Amino acid sequence: MEEDLEDLPISKSQIKRDLHDLKILGKSLINLPEKKFMHIPISDKLREAIVSARTMKHGALARQLKFIGSLMQDEDDIAIRSALEKADQPLKEEVEKFHQLEQWRDNLLQGDQELLNELVEKFENLERQHVNQLIRNAKKEYKLSKSPKSSRLLFKYLTEMQDT
Repeated sequence: MEEDLEDLPISKSQIKRDLHDLKILGKSLINLPEKKFMHIPISDKLREAIVSARTMKHGALARQLKFIGSLMQDEDDIAIRSALEKADQPLKEEVEKFHQLEQWRDNLLQGDQELLNELVEKFENLERQHVNQLIRNAKKEYKLSKSPKSSRLLFKYLTEMQDT
């Protein structure tokens, strides 16, 4: 039964969907920074088409995207997608670290002493007294409706601790 399904011709709708997916993949290659773009495994012809598309606008860009989509049919889209995911991976890790730092700062400002104890254990160089001073100053600035200077300093300090 499965062999019968494989023998069926691909529908026009499926071909159009596949071409549209390749066109979207091509668009993501156009928007990729040059440094990351150089590591994507594509043919020279496709590379030239993408580089030229970066300077185009509106109608010309739309036509170039169709051309890139047609060139993508001859490429290994799985390898390209894999390379794109690897290129985005460091960015995702940085965002996760940033969110973790924000959460730590917010919890410390809300008086989470258990978190402070965990951070002191996790980071040998963390100065509890300095962190407590930043927390007190941040709370005082909030009450007086001043700019959150100490809150920013706390975030910066936690960033330094995480990077060491």
